[in-house]
Amino acid sequence: MAEVGVIGLGVMGAPMAANLVAAGHRVRGYSRTPATRQAAAERGVEPAGSAREAASGADVVITVLPDGPDVSAVLFGADGIAGELAPGSLFVDMSTIEPGVATEVHTTLAARGIDVLDAPVSGGEAGAIEATLSIMVGGRPEVFERARPVLDVLGTTVVHVGGPGSGQTVKAANQLVVAGHLQILAEAVVLLRSQGVELEAALEVIGGGLAGSTVLQRKRAAVLSGDFTPGFRLALHHKDLGIVQRTARDAGVALPVTAAVAQLVQSLVAQGHGGLDHSALYRLTAELNGLEP
Repeated sequence: MAEVGVIGLGVMGAPMAANLVAAGHRVRGYSRTPATRQAAAERGVEPAGSAREAASGADVVITVLPDGPDVSAVLFGADGIAGELAPGSLFVDMSTIEPGVATEVHTTLAARGIDVLDAPVSGGEAGAIEATLSIMVGGRPEVFERARPVLDVLGTTVVHVGGPGSGQTVKAANQLVVAGHLQILAEAVVLLRSQGVELEAALEVIGGGLAGSTVLQRKRAAVLSGDFTPGFRLALHHKDLGIVQRTARDAGVALPVTAAVAQLVQSLVAQGHGGLDHSALYRLTAELNGLEP
């Protein structure tokens, strides 16, 4: 069993850390919010007083943070953990960040003899709790194999997708697919409402056919109830679609539907709804049609 430091004990990081504890690993966790540290401690995670303390002496350090600047600050800031990572240790960033930033992290830490993976996840809060996440991993194949005993605790689909930064590129593609599904689901429900169709039955039969998806399965309850308590916040999806668009622009790739959905997400964030679940795309679509969500 490994000694694991987990930095970031939010909606995703806390259940992931708890699952590592349940698998028998010793886990030290840090989050900037004392309440999240306490909640994690109640699930067997040893609370650390700082990111450096969480990383000190760990075989594996995992970060689950909101964005690239957060990862860079935790690693290389004034109280950064890079100095706590011993040669031969393993650093796994499971945040969703720019592929270019992930590649820079690989290069910088590898020069110090530290093994690195970028391993963003998909599956939302439910997937983190149930340990059924999809994990897309970039880095050297031998480092991926080294990390498998830890990653397999957290997810059921754990796939090496290429070299440094590749995990983040695949996550960007994942996020545009999810956003597209959510918007089309929203529009489908508005269409169904316009015809007076029984929504629960309609989505059940749609979900059983070719149009069925994990998005429909996991998010239809939120759409039908109008309860957009966050499992994955719109503000974070807005950030992720920005990564998609910048990556596409740098590659010279045109993604017209992505641009439209990104504007809809941005409009919700601009209205102050960034704290809602990303299924709140339905709220905006309903309002555009003069309907209550």
